[in-house]
Amino acid sequence: MAQKIIKNPGQKRSLKKLSDIFKGFSKLNYQERLDMLNEAQVLSEQDLNYLKSGGLQEINLAEKFVENAIGYFQLPMGVATNFNINGNDYIIPMAVEETSIIAAASKTAKWVRENGSIKTEVIGNDIIGQIQFAKVQNFELFNQQILQQKSYLISLANREVAFGLVARGGGVSDLKIRKLDRGDGYDMAVIHIYMNPCDAMGANVMNQVCEYLKDPIEQFTSEKVTMCILSNLVDSKLTRATVTLDKIDAVLANKIEEASRFAELDPYRAATNNKGVLNGIDPILIATGNDWRAVEAGVHAYASRDGQYRAITKWRKVDTKLVGVFEAPVIVGTVGGVTTLHPSAKIALKMLGVKSANELSCVIAAVGLVQNLGALRALTTVGIIEGHMKLHIKNLSLGAGATDMEMPFVVKKLEEILTLRKRISLSNAIEVLTDLRKQMNH
Repeated sequence: MAQKIIKNPGQKRSLKKLSDIFKGFSKLNYQERLDMLNEAQVLSEQDLNYLKSGGLQEINLAEKFVENAIGYFQLPMGVATNFNINGNDYIIPMAVEETSIIAAASKTAKWVRENGSIKTEVIGNDIIGQIQFAKVQNFELFNQQILQQKSYLISLANREVAFGLVARGGGVSDLKIRKLDRGDGYDMAVIHIYMNPCDAMGANVMNQVCEYLKDPIEQFTSEKVTMCILSNLVDSKLTRATVTLDKIDAVLANKIEEASRFAELDPYRAATNNKGVLNGIDPILIATGNDWRAVEAGVHAYASRDGQYRAITKWRKVDTKLVGVFEAPVIVGTVGGVTTLHPSAKIALKMLGVKSANELSCVIAAVGLVQNLGALRALTTVGIIEGHMKLHIKNLSLGAGATDMEMPFVVKKLEEILTLRKRISLSNAIEVLTDLRKQMNH
């Protein structure tokens, strides 16, 4: 099956330059940030009122999404700035609870923006569905029967189930048969169904296609279907992001390459490396109402495709440049499901301004790769503690019980301790707060 490479999917909307928003955005207060996004036509007055009200207040939508609903669990949603991907500026919405992720993404994106570029592409179009036959009596005969009916099965699926996708230029495109050795004298057969879901994730349609084809296949093969389900290892549709730093210190470039090689060779390091990549990916998936568990499963499975779990990113010093690549399945949607039903997801997609699911997957891959670069840069220079813990100080201060009035003093004192000792903990915050209150009482 031929794979199609789609470069630079989508074109960015025409607005006041987003680069104007990037300047000093992190220094603004909450209301000023909202006003800035409104002025640049990223958010409307209605969007601002929704965000200022704290999001969803009624239980009605939760009742439609989940069973036994009792309320909502809210995550902070912020925006990462400074991203220029394929020559387009983006405001990146991120829903996440971990300190430093948004700051690190924005800081590293600025570094890349000033010294290099981010390019992306989507390779292939189709997601995969599986129809399993646990035990086939004669695999060669089964294979021959399926191939003889291949065109009929594809047209049947498109006519009866995937007709909506066909009308938008997608639908079922191919079918393949795989043989798996069970080790007990029997052969397991698996039919792979390939389908272009257009701008939807396509999970529901794919599952319906597989279920629909079950009966006709059983009838002409006399074999019994065991189960039908889509696969989250979509190696037929990959998203590739490439970061090129044209200007970088040679020593730092070498250090980042060595850190990358560590993660490529050692699964223990690879797990943490890839978690760092997903620090950039998951918050966008959550913000836009996409299935982050499905994308994570696909990323991890693809990282193990040669039999060993490896880094999903690769960094190399090429002459005087540093080049990093992320490549994995990032199957997302911009229509259907939570993406079009949840007000916060709709606002997030509006902020991004993406025109297609492919463009969204490219943005997500780019942010994951930039997040990885930021982590490797920190690890090979100041270390993860100084960078992460400095941003974690406010959380420690809150955990110690500091009030809004006490917070500035506690934060300043903890920053001094971190600089001096290179480590910090909640006990330090409690001690600083206790001393402060003693001084105030005297």
